[in-house]
Amino acid sequence: MTPRFGCIVLTMGRRPDDLRMAIESLLRQDGVEADVAVVGQAWEPTGLPDGVRGVGLAENVGIPAGRNAGVPHARGDLLFFLDEDAAIVGSGTLAEIARMFEAEPDVGLVQLRVDPREGGEAPRDWVPRLRAGSRTESGDVTLVWEGAVAMPRRVFDQIGGWPGEFEFVHEGVDLAWRVMEEGYRVVYRGDLPVLHPLPVPVPTRHGYSNYYGARNRVWLARRYLPFPLGALYVGTFALRTAPRMRSLEELRAAMRGYRDGMRGSCGERRKLSRRTLWRMTRAGRPPVI
Repeated sequence: MTPRFGCIVLTMGRRPDDLRMAIESLLRQDGVEADVAVVGQAWEPTGLPDGVRGVGLAENVGIPAGRNAGVPHARGDLLFFLDEDAAIVGSGTLAEIARMFEAEPDVGLVQLRVDPREGGEAPRDWVPRLRAGSRTESGDVTLVWEGAVAMPRRVFDQIGGWPGEFEFVHEGVDLAWRVMEEGYRVVYRGDLPVLHPLPVPVPTRHGYSNYYGARNRVWLARRYLPFPLGALYVGTFALRTAPRMRSLEELRAAMRGYRDGMRGSCGERRKLSRRTLWRMTRAGRPPVI
């Protein structure tokens, strides 16, 4: 039986050329059926290729919740989430992922390698391991860059999908931790590339990241980690990110994030088991970094 992927592409409708390239990279996949749903954040998708389903949301619900909204509209036992400004390089990529899921049923989540569309050096946070220099090396990881990931639908349903309340930043950490807690592996495929534009250093973007990065880091600690590990997890993040802030406004955004992370509801608390914490450590990324 030909594997079928339910493919979800999230967009605000502001980058039609990027969106077209993303959809075309899915439709040209060989050896699989790709059922594509385009989710419009506060936008009704129009002008889509034949067979591609548009899902218009009345408002921008945030990135992870937007991805969740697309899942019921995309048919297939396997799911693939692709950002609108990313495009798969090889036409056999999804077929290779399907073979991996078939041969290794303990794999629950896969991230593809991300290369800069413009060429040159890629940001280190596109590689979900501490040794970011080994970009082409595949292996088990403990988090994912969210813009090009695959998972079996049964695993998605089992863990409850993306953490919609996160809105932006660190949702790939939350997703991966829950996948691991259910006993599955999270794998980085360094041999399967997608193309993505290099980030543009717009000040408002960084302020947005500072707030949600700080808040969601605290939420991760509160939801999943025992207090000593949680304190280290938040503390190391604060020490690592504070020197990068270039203005008082950015620092204030981060401080508001830490405050709201401590005061607000972090959602359901599901402390990770010792087994999962040990698996993270063996994979090279204990949950203190």
